[in-house]
Amino acid sequence: MSSRSRHDLKGPAGVTAQGGPSTRQLRVAEEVRRVLAELFARTEFRDPELLDVRITVTEVRISPDFRHATAFVTRLGRSDVEVLLPALKRVAPFLRTGLSKSLNLRTVPEIHFQPDTALDNAMELDEIMRSPEVRRDLEKDPE
Repeated sequence: MSSRSRHDLKGPAGVTAQGGPSTRQLRVAEEVRRVLAELFARTEFRDPELLDVRITVTEVRISPDFRHATAFVTRLGRSDVEVLLPALKRVAPFLRTGLSKSLNLRTVPEIHFQPDTALDNAMELDEIMRSPEVRRDLEKDPE
């Protein structure tokens, strides 16, 4: 084998030998996230469900063929982003056009939206860790 580690080898469609996304996938996904965040920050949508709504794009995952991008979205201070998913699906072609103007890619990925529940899960876990039952178990003196 050459000087490269076997973990550095890329398999089909740019997926690393360990099964994770390639460096190019990560770079493109981050650039898509940045552009989407800018579009959400400065664009007034014609869709009435999205008027005066602040959406944050927390992460983007892109398929190995770069044709599909899943954007994880949330609303700051609120957990009702699921009700906005149909409206986001309606404005996805407009957002894709915005991506095509900002990104230098052969094909612009089709955008799919998913709610980001990581913050909700972290807050729930924090609440559990602060509960009296768990605190009591954590503070027990092991003998």
